[in-house]
Amino acid sequence: MVILLACALAPAAHARYLLVPMDDVQADHLRAYGLTWWCLDEPRAYECEWLLNYRAGSFLLPDLPDVRARAAEVGVSFEAVSEAGLAEIDAVIEQSNMQRLHLTRAPKIAVYTPAYTEPWDDAVTLALSYAQIDYDTVWDREVLRGGLEDYDWLHLHHEDFTGNYGRFFSTFADAPWYRRQVIESRTAAEELGFGSVQACKQAVAATIAAWVAEGGFLFAMCSAADTLDIALAAQGIDIVPAPIDGTPMDPDAQQRLDFTATLAFRDFHLTTNPLDPEVADIDVSPSQSAVISQGEVFDLFEFSARQDPVPTMLTQCHVGQVADFLGQTTSFRRECLRDRVVVLGDFPGQGRVKYIHGGYVQGTFTFLGGHDPEDYAHIIGEDATDLSLHRHSPGYRLILNNILFPAAKTQERKT
Repeated sequence: MVILLACALAPAAHARYLLVPMDDVQADHLRAYGLTWWCLDEPRAYECEWLLNYRAGSFLLPDLPDVRARAAEVGVSFEAVSEAGLAEIDAVIEQSNMQRLHLTRAPKIAVYTPAYTEPWDDAVTLALSYAQIDYDTVWDREVLRGGLEDYDWLHLHHEDFTGNYGRFFSTFADAPWYRRQVIESRTAAEELGFGSVQACKQAVAATIAAWVAEGGFLFAMCSAADTLDIALAAQGIDIVPAPIDGTPMDPDAQQRLDFTATLAFRDFHLTTNPLDPEVADIDVSPSQSAVISQGEVFDLFEFSARQDPVPTMLTQCHVGQVADFLGQTTSFRRECLRDRVVVLGDFPGQGRVKYIHGGYVQGTFTFLGGHDPEDYAHIIGEDATDLSLHRHSPGYRLILNNILFPAAKTQERKT
């Protein structure tokens, strides 16, 4: 079968479909997701398919002039597929750990991100922008005023939902961006009727969890993943050291934590030292583990495409191992995972995991440790990653798997 760059040839005779391969022949893995999203988005709303485990998770799109033109515009490779060709694909899928999964509509996407400018980039917004996928931004005001009801999928920017301001107090207390963050957060909390930023963030965390419970799809990376659960467990409890917010921590904070309120983590321990960059011991970062070093990889699990389509979707990739990357939260301590959490990627033989997923009432959450899959140790103030130089990034593919996940006709298997 001949590989086509979208603009190379005229439509093939008798072709009804366009196969967008996601193995090593693909010219731009990341924009292939954007092309599929574009097909699903209104006013087109074309029904597409995700061929799980077939050629690294390829897509099947309708062979229409506007789809070919869009593929040419964004530089995505495809192959024309006739009815006979589709029958051959079906035969391969039927005999293997694969599945054809229908995608019905583009999800409405929101990114939780502060109004003020922060001195670091966000991998998900970089991925969405490069793939040319539309999204809106929300923050505390929109969340607490019911704004999440307009969206199917929510990504949490690298927020600290505990009110600790990322524990940057010890190193950046006098930095203009840190001071602006404190001022903006206090202003929003006051406008929303809260006596502290911590109380406001706890309410935001609870609202997000309630939205997930009603059927929302949540994705978070880095510190947003663990601090969300810490805030949920600490509702009504002061867990911010006095040097950060001017009020003392509750001396019984650890004993009062409610682990039944969390999504992914349990039995973690708070850190009380304001100079410690960790709010709790969920994260396993370089300061805690000498084994973390540049060049390490984490393994993606392979799931049954028929019995476990959701984790299969989330792990679609053209490689089985992905280069590790650091963050405020780099990886998750395995012993802190709730029983219902599914590990999607981990470090074999070690007590830490990188990529997890779970169901929460009617919705789902997916957490990925680390900051930027193509920047091993992103430094504050460093230029944003240019994804045109990383079109085949396995780590960014994991992010974009989550974008299309809500479009699939499937249900979470409850455990």
